[in-house]
Amino acid sequence: MSTPYGIDPYAPPSGTGCAECEDSGGWWFHLRRCAQCGHIGCCDSSPAKHATAHFRATGHPMIRSFEPGEGWFWNYETSEMYESGPELAPPECHPADQPAPGPEGRVPANWADSLD
Repeated sequence: MSTPYGIDPYAPPSGTGCAECEDSGGWWFHLRRCAQCGHIGCCDSSPAKHATAHFRATGHPMIRSFEPGEGWFWNYETSEMYESGPELAPPECHPADQPAPGPEGRVPANWADSLD
């Protein structure tokens, strides 16, 4: 069986939080994982929208939710959602004790006011 376009099931996640938010001291609402290279970025409801920025910079079309209990995929090129897909290298999600929004200590008290 071949691997779907834009997915590398062996690429591990880049970390447990949004790579760019971690570097800049930012925060995120939910996390998304690039299914091609494992980059972890923040969702489009987050202030910085790093997962979409990663797609625009790299052309990697497929993401998977990096939230506990979620296994859906999204294709940026076709705007299609898939309820499931191939198994990716572990871990499947950020640690269950990591809050969303996160990371702990960097989320502003009025975080809900800034969501798209």
